Amino acid sequence: MRTGVGVDGGRRRAVGVLVLVGVGALIPLLGPSPALHGTGEADAPGTGGIALLRTVLFAALSVPVGELFVKRMARSVPGAPAAAPRSWSTAANSVGFVAALGLASVVATGNLVPGGLADVDVGGLYGSRDGKLALLEVNAFLAAALCAASGRPGTQAWPLAAVIVAEALRAHPTTEYSPLIGSGLTLVHLVCASLWAGGLLQVLRTLRRWPRGEAAVALLGRYARVAAVLLVAITATGVGSSLRRMPPETVLEQLTDTAYGRVLLAKVALMAGVAALALWSRIRLARAADPLTACSPARAEVYALGAVVAMSGLLTALPVPIRW
Repeated sequence: MRTGVGVDGGRRRAVGVLVLVGVGALIPLLGPSPALHGTGEADAPGTGGIALLRTVLFAALSVPVGELFVKRMARSVPGAPAAAPRSWSTAANSVGFVAALGLASVVATGNLVPGGLADVDVGGLYGSRDGKLALLEVNAFLAAALCAASGRPGTQAWPLAAVIVAEALRAHPTTEYSPLIGSGLTLVHLVCASLWAGGLLQVLRTLRRWPRGEAAVALLGRYARVAAVLLVAITATGVGSSLRRMPPETVLEQLTDTAYGRVLLAKVALMAGVAALALWSRIRLARAADPLTACSPARAEVYALGAVVAMSGLLTALPVPIRW
């Protein structure tokens, strides 16, 4: 009974942390309009739809990347059961394909929301860098879905890598200051974020199929050690990318006076909550009488990471701050 009470109490505390963090992020999460209010920045047509499509694309990318990562990790666990959760990769890649197709249609109409099929200039995609990258993402997600549904699902790693590279290049046009450095930071950020979010989801799904025992604790412990490194890399690349777009002497002002800064500030608040949940989970894993009670805050961590993904999608649709 005491263990059950402890688990229930842990869930209540996890929900409390999420509510507190969510309150701080509420305004930007409502969409681009509240974030843009009072900044003097224009709300481009279709910003909300683009933010939603980017969110779906990032989430769809994380699921298969996390599955590949955890499946390989699980195979190295001594005495690991053969049971495994049903793969979501084919469905996730298919959803990513649809999201990428929607984003490509926006690029094909000059970054405007198409009013109909007649407005979409598919051939025009080949004439611009953004168009070619959008097509690459569409084709890569389609290839990943076919690979996931084949007898060799591990081959989807290559088209998924192409999606990540295309996203990193798209986020930093050639007119930007040192675009290759920015693309490199975004590349590492995307890889680590996909491994963290998708990996945690897959670990929790795997543990539901495995019996409670040493193998389950070992898998969760191995993921926790890797996740600590991923968190450091995500933080470092995120700070680096932000400082490139908001020089140190303008950070405080732009965090409150620009839509990008406001949403970034909310994302930082969410990440702080995610880090707190991750730390709580690691402490339980190391010190609790039943290490698998760490799954309770880990589940809350997955939900918080979902909010972070949504915030990231919103960030990509907002105007980039001016380098003063």
